[in-house]
Amino acid sequence: MHSIEFFVCPQRVDWTEEDPVGDWLWGIRVDGVDLRAVAADATRERWTAELAESEPDLTDAARERIVLGQHAGLSEEDLVSPADHFTGRSAEWFAEAGDDRTVLLGCRCGVWACWPLCARLTVDADTVTWSGFLQPYRREEWGELPIGPYVFERTAYEKALAHPTRLTSDPLAEALREPDEDA
Repeated sequence: MHSIEFFVCPQRVDWTEEDPVGDWLWGIRVDGVDLRAVAADATRERWTAELAESEPDLTDAARERIVLGQHAGLSEEDLVSPADHFTGRSAEWFAEAGDDRTVLLGCRCGVWACWPLCARLTVDADTVTWSGFLQPYRREEWGELPIGPYVFERTAYEKALAHPTRLTSDPLAEALREPDEDA
């Protein structure tokens, strides 16, 4: 079985650690690893090819920030009920992502539908399983991503969902910081 942690942190747009501004975002760690980092690892090779063609002058560091920062957590406002959403009973507007998958991460711009990471959620009496990860806007080019499947013990999953860790900053903020930004 895999372990899961849900966390909430301030939205990365227009905030500082001293004065968070904006919505709170729901993030996810699987086996202690931020799901955004997992998605970056799964898509890095695909992104490298696309970015080499579309933006050949990018530095390696800039390219890595794009790949690592392609996703953000989902806003509390959009989720309405995280307990329903992360057990496969999403609000109707998330159906736009397509087929039977649930949106787990949204776009870094703050509009989840721009660049969602989706997966199938299967809930049974004892487990919650995430499988079939994909980026719907690259479905044809990328297919299912090499992520998971992840099987979680249902009781631990529901406990993590009911008690998300509240963070004062995005755990990837330092890695996503532009080199010229103040530390």
